[in-house]
Amino acid sequence: MAEPLSDAALDTLFREARSYNGYVDKPVATETLKAIWDLVKMGPTSANCQPLRIVWVTSDEGKEKLASLSSGTNGAKIRKAPVSLILGMDMAFYEELPRLFPHADAKAWFTGNDAMIEATAFRNSSLQGAYFILAARALGLDTGPMSGFNNAAVDEAFFAGTTVKSNFISTLGYGDPASVFGRSPRPTFEEFTSFA
Repeated sequence: MAEPLSDAALDTLFREARSYNGYVDKPVATETLKAIWDLVKMGPTSANCQPLRIVWVTSDEGKEKLASLSSGTNGAKIRKAPVSLILGMDMAFYEELPRLFPHADAKAWFTGNDAMIEATAFRNSSLQGAYFILAARALGLDTGPMSGFNNAAVDEAFFAGTTVKSNFISTLGYGDPASVFGRSPRPTFEEFTSFA
């Protein structure tokens, strides 16, 4: 049985955590990216389907390519961040199910069912994207998730010839507190939840 986390941990993951628009000049080690992945992969997905595929964009060339396909101020954020990443979803994730979910013939659940494939890939890669944000925070980093980009162009530039499609993008690094906006309002329990 899990024990409740400390208030300090909850602050780190949720209450004091922010989405960053800029970062201090400090690189993110490859070992840290691997540590993030090692946490992300442990989060639950339907039948352990694990559809998330990540491209860690660390080169100036890669950042420029991704920035040019982004809208508004997102391009500048991508260029300046220590790491930017594309969180994609493998539309052929079910091919891995004999290995990832050996308890049943889960691959057969998806074969030929495009609507189920798309819904499952999107839902579960989005879940894994949330795990990425929490994993980064847990390891002392900050993120700037965003959806302002041309999905089709990013897919062509980074995933051509694969079965992967982009879900969303994010920046990653050690956040600069001067780059965040004031906290936006959050709804109360009574406003946005109910019992049935």
